[in-house]
Amino acid sequence: MNRARLFAPNEASLKRQMAKKSRSRPQAIRERAAQTATALGSASPVAEATKRRTSARQFAKEVRAEARKITWTSWKETWITSLMVAIMVALSAVFFWVVDLGLGAAITQLLKLATSG
Repeated sequence: MNRARLFAPNEASLKRQMAKKSRSRPQAIRERAAQTATALGSASPVAEATKRRTSARQFAKEVRAEARKITWTSWKETWITSLMVAIMVALSAVFFWVVDLGLGAAITQLLKLATSG
């Protein structure tokens, strides 16, 4: 059997693809947007109007409660991380210095060849 014929789309699949593309009309787009909004659980204006305001005292309590949940790194972890950053900065500086020296020497040699020729 011809291999190209095996993988060629048939007429029925092309019609299905065309039917799917017809969903891009404005009404279909609005319908999909409404479905997405419903699925995400977006609040209606009525629900937002009935929300209770939080007092400053309650807000401060909630902030403190959330702040207690934060886990900070230990001094040892901070020291090790800082040391690793310093080492990587030093290695990067040495690498770029060597590259700069090499490129500078190469350009100098190129200019010498161009002017002596």
